[in-house]
Amino acid sequence: MSFTPAPDAVALTDALVRPGSPWTAVSVVTESASTNADLVAAARRGAEPGQILMTDNQTAGRGRLDRSWTTPPGVSVACSVLLRPDGVPAERWPWLSLMTGVGLVDGIRAVCDVPVRLKWPNDVLVGDRKLCGLLAERVETSAGPAVVLGFGINVSMDAEELPVDTAISLRLEGAEVSKTELMIEVLRALAGAYRLWRDAPAELAQRYAERCRTIGLDVRIQLGSDQHVEGRALGIDPAGGLIVRTPSGERTFSAGDVVHLRPAAPSSMSH
Repeated sequence: MSFTPAPDAVALTDALVRPGSPWTAVSVVTESASTNADLVAAARRGAEPGQILMTDNQTAGRGRLDRSWTTPPGVSVACSVLLRPDGVPAERWPWLSLMTGVGLVDGIRAVCDVPVRLKWPNDVLVGDRKLCGLLAERVETSAGPAVVLGFGINVSMDAEELPVDTAISLRLEGAEVSKTELMIEVLRALAGAYRLWRDAPAELAQRYAERCRTIGLDVRIQLGSDQHVEGRALGIDPAGGLIVRTPSGERTFSAGDVVHLRPAAPSSMSH
């Protein structure tokens, strides 16, 4: 078993809750069915923004399209944060998921020498293998709209503990990291990305493009059980959609349209 110590709430609070930071409180719990579900419920009860909730034993995690995953206790970190981004136009909200990816990549890179990159719309990869998934959930509350941003990082899993064979962990990439140090750097980077999202969206878009391995690839986009589109991913539009050059012209796909996105088979694409 590859258990490593849980994140330290006191150290996290000392490092993250300070003037100018969006973070206001850190809670580390021994177990949660879903940190996102817990913070969504708190938001509906009127919770203040800036709260961070994390655990290294999430028992019913879920991702995009309500996909679920489970991991052994102690080998990964699940974290969710609650924000109330007043004054930002609604058309920029789809970028919150992409923004979270930028924070994750920059935070992980700050802690260890693992070549992480982003897969649109919501995965952090090492090569073709998934290190981290993320989920942004808008929550309508009596105090106005809020968003809960959640992510899970595979920290110290050994090969036999991986949930699927397309996953990877920091340990399997040769990085032995403290969960506390990792989460401090990720949440600092996420705070920086959030400032860009609010105040400098063009700079955030540039940073995302630099970190996204999807852009420039020939991709196969699964839209339904029997519908798919192939083409070359060209970039991200202002609403966070993927712009793809297809045989019938350029098309833009939102994350909600896409069931799966995978590299296209080499023989299926010609240019």
